[in-house]
Amino acid sequence: MSHTVAVLGTRYPDLSVEEAVFAGLDVRLVTGDGADADAIVAAAGDAAIVLCGSRPRFDADVLSRLSCRGIVRYGIGTDSIDLDAARHEGMWVARVSDYGTEAVAVHALALAMAGFRRVVASDRWVRAGNWGFEHLRPLHLPSASTAAVVGYGRIGRYTAGLFSAVGFRVLVHDPWADAVEAGHELVADLGDLLAAADIVSLHAPGDASGAPLLGADELARCRPGSVLVNTARGSLIDPDALVAALQQGRPAIAALDVHATEPVDAARYDAVADQVVLTPHTAWYSEESEHDMRLKAAQAAAAILRGERPADVVVDPT
Repeated sequence: MSHTVAVLGTRYPDLSVEEAVFAGLDVRLVTGDGADADAIVAAAGDAAIVLCGSRPRFDADVLSRLSCRGIVRYGIGTDSIDLDAARHEGMWVARVSDYGTEAVAVHALALAMAGFRRVVASDRWVRAGNWGFEHLRPLHLPSASTAAVVGYGRIGRYTAGLFSAVGFRVLVHDPWADAVEAGHELVADLGDLLAAADIVSLHAPGDASGAPLLGADELARCRPGSVLVNTARGSLIDPDALVAALQQGRPAIAALDVHATEPVDAARYDAVADQVVLTPHTAWYSEESEHDMRLKAAQAAAAILRGERPADVVVDPT
């Protein structure tokens, strides 16, 4: 029996990874941008499975117009899918949550060190025709400084290990962590951690309500001159409160890969432009992590086609 699998909202140069997984299953792959409801239905209306990136939005209306058995998300987040509606329609929803650990941790370290050593500010200083380092004072060594991770899952632990390797004292805050690895110190109170750290790197999940983890009150606890890094969820930080906090120097630098709205409106940070480093939600990306993500997503789709339970299930309609 032939199956149609729709691949929506991706920019992969080809579908060779997916084709290799579906070999022998008589699958026809179709693609689309999934830019709106009509585009999704036009591309995937008769598909058995939908593989999708983060941009296509599957609300109850869209899901009612599809006949697929399941939706598999390339990546972790499923906030673009109405999970209750998918369950009502009898659809599987699966994702890929175990990929990109090394890539995100390395990106977090890169952002942290760019802020810690004032790399972007120095680049702008030199390009403006200036020289010298007096405007950068004070800079410190990792061995004389403290880095903190908020969230101690796979990525948080990996990032904490990188900070340790560079020479930082490492603090950890995670309400669900009972113990941490040797050399890492668990801090129960988030405010105490913010006050003690020269670098704070966020690796926590977003709140289901969308409420920020760091609002004005929390940001006011940041150590003066500190660096705040976010490679986790844009919703973790109140962006307006962050601008106000940066103007007070608590923190002094924000290095952000994820944003409250994406694409980010960089003009939001014009008043503190020299204190903000922005990247376009690319922390997860490497050729290796992208391949791993695509492979696991396609394997989940193939499992559904075979009548099996896929890995990393979010909605089980059975």
